[in-house]
Amino acid sequence: MKELSNYNEFSREEWKHFHGEYNKQAITNGELRKIKSLDDEISIEDVRSVYAPVRHLLHIYLKNYRKLTKLKNDFLDHSNKKVPFIIGVSGSVAVGKSTTARLLKIMLERAYPQYTVAQMTTDGFLYPSKVLKEKGLMDKKGFPQTYDMPKLLKFLSDVKTQSGPIRYPLYSHNIYDIIPDKYEEIDSPDILIVEGINALQLTQNTRIFMSDFFDFSIYIDADVKNIEKWFLARFEMLLSLARNDPNSYYYQFTQLPEKESLQMAKDVWQNINYPNLLNYIRPTKTRADLILHKSDDHQIDKIYLRKY
Repeated sequence: MKELSNYNEFSREEWKHFHGEYNKQAITNGELRKIKSLDDEISIEDVRSVYAPVRHLLHIYLKNYRKLTKLKNDFLDHSNKKVPFIIGVSGSVAVGKSTTARLLKIMLERAYPQYTVAQMTTDGFLYPSKVLKEKGLMDKKGFPQTYDMPKLLKFLSDVKTQSGPIRYPLYSHNIYDIIPDKYEEIDSPDILIVEGINALQLTQNTRIFMSDFFDFSIYIDADVKNIEKWFLARFEMLLSLARNDPNSYYYQFTQLPEKESLQMAKDVWQNINYPNLLNYIRPTKTRADLILHKSDDHQIDKIYLRKY
């Protein structure tokens, strides 16, 4: 495809050879079950064939990043201040971004026990539902204008330039909102993984882009019909989990006839998630250093690595 002319394409079989021996004890099936998202699938074979080479590629980038950082500090006669290596992970809703981010965190922690590896999602920088309602944006949740981008960009800048704990807001998928007065902290990590649908998006009315802070970026891709199928399957799972939980945002939909609630989910996909994917998320794909394409069974079948 013309849009991917700037990438080298590899099959799964070709890609798995870009790594030496894989430590079979590095990740267990139990750990994979804990980190995978709802309606996502991942196996030890995925780790061996796809993610082990990705981890090796990240090692190359990280090694050169640390060398360049030291040389730049020497050039400026600065102390050798630690500057976090930031990895961005993007893609549509329901495509498996969180699973990839969590897996990479475990693999990098095992590869670099001397480093602090942190992971976060950009969901915490969504405006609270109260603000979205005031702005008339609840039916656009996830679109670029529903994020507090100045706050997110300042956060990333602080992570790159400051030491010590830096707070960011917490988002709950259970209540479908920002948790009031709850925060997580990033405390001078060596490696930070930032996951979100907007991770590679350009930001309006600013000269700074999120991707400016990333030292390596990954886009998780799949055919639209498969993403829709996974989104609807995840919605059904969330309904099942919410049936006895009145505090869950999804509990309200369990009180509707099943056919009606499923139609509502289809409408959400058609009117919100699909337009967001088409207009704002998928156009950022070619900003990524690496694209992992999934087939209809969640298995990564094609890998695209940026040529330059």
